[in-house]
Amino acid sequence: MPAMALTEKQLRFLRGKAHALRPVVMLGNKGLTDNVVAETAQALRDHELIKVRVRAADRAQRDGLLAALVARTESTLVVRIGHVAVLYRAATPLPRLVLPDAQV
Repeated sequence: MPAMALTEKQLRFLRGKAHALRPVVMLGNKGLTDNVVAETAQALRDHELIKVRVRAADRAQRDGLLAALVARTESTLVVRIGHVAVLYRAATPLPRLVLPDAQV
């Protein structure tokens, strides 16, 4: 299942909601392990919108780790600023966060 395509208005809405959040997942020196993927998937199931902190010095390495995490958790990267990224995955069957222009 591919990641959801979000409009700019929806991304702005999610960035605003994520502003006050603290990182709940930390990617450390061991990189992207199965446990980190499982914890991220569980956090996305529980909260829909989470922050992830990546402890990699190299920008390309951070981008690679985040891309792999997004793909393995089937989530959407909302924004990445420095070492912190915001991920979103709508809860199924009923999302708790109602995005603008996404009401059915």
